[in-house]
Amino acid sequence: MEATTAAVGAPVARGRARGRRTKALGALFAGAALVLVTACGGGDSDGSGDGKGGGSDKADNAPSQAVVTISPKDGAGDVATDGALKVGAEQGKLTEVVVEDGKGNEVEGRIAADGANWTPVRHLAASTKYRVHAVAKDSSGRESAKEATFTTLSPENTFVGIFTPEDGSKVGVGMPFSVHFTRGITDPAAVEKAIEIKTEPEVPVEGHWFGNDRLDFRPEKYWKAGTKVSVKLNLDGVEGRPGVYGEQVKTVNFEIGRSQVSVVDAKTHKMKVERDGKLIRTIPITAGAPATTTYNGQMVISEKLKVTRMNGDTVGFGGEYDIKDVPHAMRLSTSGTFIHGNYWAPNAPGNENVSHGCVGLKDVRGAGDKKQPAAWFFDNSLLGDVVVVKNSKDKQIQPDNGLNGWNMSWEKWKA
Repeated sequence: MEATTAAVGAPVARGRARGRRTKALGALFAGAALVLVTACGGGDSDGSGDGKGGGSDKADNAPSQAVVTISPKDGAGDVATDGALKVGAEQGKLTEVVVEDGKGNEVEGRIAADGANWTPVRHLAASTKYRVHAVAKDSSGRESAKEATFTTLSPENTFVGIFTPEDGSKVGVGMPFSVHFTRGITDPAAVEKAIEIKTEPEVPVEGHWFGNDRLDFRPEKYWKAGTKVSVKLNLDGVEGRPGVYGEQVKTVNFEIGRSQVSVVDAKTHKMKVERDGKLIRTIPITAGAPATTTYNGQMVISEKLKVTRMNGDTVGFGGEYDIKDVPHAMRLSTSGTFIHGNYWAPNAPGNENVSHGCVGLKDVRGAGDKKQPAAWFFDNSLLGDVVVVKNSKDKQIQPDNGLNGWNMSWEKWKA
């Protein structure tokens, strides 16, 4: 039994030896493979976990060298509405600047080409709290940000603009956009900059000042029929004169209706009414008498009154007349020139000039007869329609006497 055991046992012993060698080689190859994987994959570069590994991480975590500057300082009050807000960047370039009021309305501004500063396009509103958020990057692309809030001044003295035409109106081709300010303006450039006009279709529109309290806007020639005009009055915060600020934000939209231009010939005693370039009616008229002639020039209808009182005392004619019920009156000048119905001199229209400077059309007392020439013209006229007077023995009307800036050349208007 022992021999059998020995004979059988020897091979068993050899087999175990081979198994140990196989395991040893396997461990060796496994170790080599582990070395290769570590070498190719990289693993954790700082193996020890002490945070002293790759240098790139250290560079990425370095603070930005860019410094954002905001003026006025955070929390400032009584800040000027123009010139005080400034955002800049040192050792870097601005990439984002957002300035908003308390309602989330963003202030339009521009970052300079070199990224060194940001400036608002327009003035700020008065009595308003603003929040500033600005971001800058240094030469390595690392960002730095800053925020601040401030409140603008509350003015003691203010002004507004009283304008014509009204919002939503349809007017004639001669209607300018005219603004009369409640206080005299000593910084006209700042005020004019705060009024933005857009038209559809586009047409160049320029403003012209009459004195220091009136600003009119018009194109070079009469508006084209159908033009849509939008005006933004952003006067809130504008310092129109030292210590006097605008307090008005308003958008005014109006539309140009059909084109109607009427030409009064004081010599022939006739008025030709043209609409969209076509003659639609010829009406007999009476103009100013030899001693009280009618102005020549282009005049714009600025007011319509079905019946009104006309008293010579109000326009420098003393007690020469006082007519309490003048029918179908339409104002052509501030000084008192009207085109209106005339019932007290029924034979004058078409034959002679007898008025105190107005243009008269045949009519009846009370303005009740729609068949009368004056009634027809009144019903077919819009505010802003043009009435041109020629061949009168008088001077040309001044551009600021009514809405009559068309009597000034485009070059002078722009100047």
